[in-house]
Amino acid sequence: MNIRLLSGLFLLVLLGAASLWLLGSSLIAVAPHPVALPPALGAQPLSLAAGPGQVVAASFVPARDGVGRGGVLLLHGNRSDRRQMAARARFLHEQGYAVMLIDLPGQGASTSPAVTFGLLEAEGVRAALEALRRRVPGKRIGVIGVSLGAASLVLCKDCPPVDAAVLESMYPTIEEAVEDRLRMRLGAAGVPLSRLLLWQLPLRLGIRTSELRPIERMDQLDMPLLVVAGSEDRHTLLAETERIYAAAKAPKSLWVVQGAAHVDLHEYVPAAYEARVGEFLARHLNTP
Repeated sequence: MNIRLLSGLFLLVLLGAASLWLLGSSLIAVAPHPVALPPALGAQPLSLAAGPGQVVAASFVPARDGVGRGGVLLLHGNRSDRRQMAARARFLHEQGYAVMLIDLPGQGASTSPAVTFGLLEAEGVRAALEALRRRVPGKRIGVIGVSLGAASLVLCKDCPPVDAAVLESMYPTIEEAVEDRLRMRLGAAGVPLSRLLLWQLPLRLGIRTSELRPIERMDQLDMPLLVVAGSEDRHTLLAETERIYAAAKAPKSLWVVQGAAHVDLHEYVPAAYEARVGEFLARHLNTP
C-alpha cells in the first residue's frame, strides 16, 4: 500500500472522527431562549432551583375554583420547551386541574451545563414536583411526560410520590435511542456509528450508558401508568414500547395511536387523546 493511499485513509478516518465529535457536540449543546406561553392560559411564571448550574423556568396555572381536582405536571420532549405542552395544559385546566409546565434543564429558558438525555433533567422534574405539591396540598398529582420528559420522570430516583403518570414515546435505553435515530438516516451503517457516539458520553459528561436505561426502572414505579406510542414511530419502535410496557408493574395500560409517528400525539388525535388521557387522570387523581 503506497504512502498516498495510506494518507488518504488516515484523512478519511480523521474526518469521520471529527464529524462524529461535532455531532456529539450538537446533541448535548444547550441554547437557552425566552419562552412565552399564550396569555389566555393565565400562567404564573416561576423560577425553580434544581441543582448546580440548573435553574428551571416554569409556569403554574391554578385551578379555576382555587381548589381543583388535583395537579398535573407537564414535561415536553427533546429540543422543545413548555410551549409544546400548552394545548395539553388548556384542556386539563378546563377539566379542573391545576397545571405546572416546565422547560426541562438545558431546554427552553432553563439552564444546564448540557443535555443529558434524562439524567440531570430528572433534577428539574424533582424540583417541579416539589413546587407543585406545595401549590396543591392534599391533592393528588399526575405527570404527562413526552419522550425526553417521560425518561426524565422515570430516571428520577428521589422524586416526590406521583399518583398517576402518562409516558409518551419514551426510549427504552440510550443505546436503542441512538441506534434508531441513526438507522433512520444512514440505514444499517448507523448501528456501528451509534457505538462511537455513545463512547463520547463518559468522556464529555461523565455519564455511563447504564445510567440511561429507563426500561430498567419501570418495575420501580409505584403508580398507575398509561404508556402511549405511535404505531409508526421510528424513533422509538413499537416493539420497544411494548417491552417498556411489559416491564412496568400493574396497574397499567397501553395505548397505541394508529398511524402516528414520533409526533405530538395530542395534536395528532386531539379528541381521542383528551378522552383517553382525561379518563385515565380522572380515575386516578380524583379524590374520593
